Amino acid sequence: MRIDRFRIDIGNHDLDDLKRRLASTRWPVALSDDGWDDGTSLAFVRELADYWRDRFDWRAQEARLNRLPHYRAEIDDLSVHFIHQRGEGPAPLPLILTHGWPGSFLEMEGVIPLLADPGAHGGDPADAFHVVVPSLPGYGFSSAPKAPGTGSFEIAGLWRKLMAGLGYQRFGAQGGDIGAGVSTWMGYRFPGEVTGLHLNYIPGSFRPPLGEGQPPISAEEQAYLDLAARWADAEGAYAHMQGTKPQTLAYGLTDSPVGLAAWIIEKFRSWSDNSRDVLDVFSLDTLLTEISIYWFGGMLDASLRLYKEGRARPMHLKAGDRITPPTAIARFPKELPMPPRSWVARGYNLVRWTDMPAGGHFAAMEQPDLLVEDIRAHFRPLRHGRSAADL
Repeated sequence: MRIDRFRIDIGNHDLDDLKRRLASTRWPVALSDDGWDDGTSLAFVRELADYWRDRFDWRAQEARLNRLPHYRAEIDDLSVHFIHQRGEGPAPLPLILTHGWPGSFLEMEGVIPLLADPGAHGGDPADAFHVVVPSLPGYGFSSAPKAPGTGSFEIAGLWRKLMAGLGYQRFGAQGGDIGAGVSTWMGYRFPGEVTGLHLNYIPGSFRPPLGEGQPPISAEEQAYLDLAARWADAEGAYAHMQGTKPQTLAYGLTDSPVGLAAWIIEKFRSWSDNSRDVLDVFSLDTLLTEISIYWFGGMLDASLRLYKEGRARPMHLKAGDRITPPTAIARFPKELPMPPRSWVARGYNLVRWTDMPAGGHFAAMEQPDLLVEDIRAHFRPLRHGRSAADL
């Protein structure tokens, strides 16, 4: 496997083209400029677009991001972008963290130094990790699949090859959103190599073995299934569109930076722990850096299509199936619908469950310290071949 250093370097032509498109935006009308009930607020997007065009400094963000150790690996027929920060400690444990949509490697920027060098941030050096943060195929600076058939199940195989290419035969896996699905499939497919799983989300398609020979669905579990169905009906149009006709949506998001921003911002507001103002949690610079990574990547069709791949292979376990690596769940209060412990334990080797005091779907960005401490606590005993249940 070939691995090369990588540096983010967006051309001036692309920056000029973005400003031109922002300046020539054709704006919709709204019943209420400030309202969010019908979707992203027109007033907010106007403010964001003005800032993006006139005050946002991509070069400053690019320079900051380039302080991270970026690489590209050629795996099968894909070029996979990833960050690889080696740990500072007596015996760092390899750990691969996977983002989701509408995120990117940027989600992990704040947790990378905390995980890699805990001693420099008030922690125990014995908790250090070798941190690997890849960009999903078609996201950020990873190339897009050339044909159908690359979903979370297959990406798990790519990540295994990446870790082996880096010299890591045993490693932990962490993720939320799509990253939770990729991490889960790694644990399912490669239990001898995955030391443990740490998840801050359970994939919405996850279904443990049910029916004959299995315990009946409890009232608590049925309440979760009902809640998830109501949420999908009220809030899940994006997933249905991306999971059925991603190419149609990609035309608008590829051509219009404002359209892309509106599509992404609505999720950052809806899914984060805020008081109805997304700027309570994220700065405009952070939001626009995330959106710009999607814009400059130029692969909106592929990033959206990952939802269609997920629908084609949902995470439905059959009788006898089990995800055996010791698993920890960090449940953040403003997360999308999450199943109860009993539902998770039907399919996962669940050894740790933490109800967090604050945070939402973008846990690594919203509450990096809480997330990192839970990761450290889960993997601490696993470094010595034991699970938390053995202590």
